[in-house]
Amino acid sequence: MFLRSRPTDEFVAGFIARQEQLPFSYSRPGATQGQPPAGFTPDHNRIQLGTGQQTYERAVAALQNWQQFQLGWLTIRPPGKRLVVGTTVAVEANTFGFWSLNAARVVYVLDACKEGQASFGFAYGTLPDHVERGEERFLVEWCGDNSVWYDIYAFSRPRHVLAWAGFPITRMLQRRFVRDSQAAMLLAAA
Repeated sequence: MFLRSRPTDEFVAGFIARQEQLPFSYSRPGATQGQPPAGFTPDHNRIQLGTGQQTYERAVAALQNWQQFQLGWLTIRPPGKRLVVGTTVAVEANTFGFWSLNAARVVYVLDACKEGQASFGFAYGTLPDHVERGEERFLVEWCGDNSVWYDIYAFSRPRHVLAWAGFPITRMLQRRFVRDSQAAMLLAAA
């Protein structure tokens, strides 16, 4: 949904309420735990945040509070939504002089610890009122060598035929999101 001005809290609440009971806009929710469906463009980006337990704990807290989306030009609305399966949010962006809202729902949450390694993350999937179709997973890993990593894995494609014309712009914005999200997580984990 594209808008000429920033949407009010009331507008965002109505937008989310209309999306909450709708199905995902793609056929395989949870597929970021394996292979992407055919016909989707995969993206995988990874950056080391540092080392040690404190770095891991700060990075997990950042994910739990959606800090990887606090980018100035992009944010999660409403702020403070709990990170649990079924939570529906609006990804709000301000690009090229327009505001947009894109609906997404948390598909799964991961929290694992085994043999000196730990990981925490979640994936959200697109809903009918999102410019794209697909899923994105955000993961923080504390590895056996004490390194801590931020990992983004996604698959997507335009939602309808007309969106294919804007696909190069969408890909540019996706790359910008990855770069800015990594910077936000580096700051949060420091």
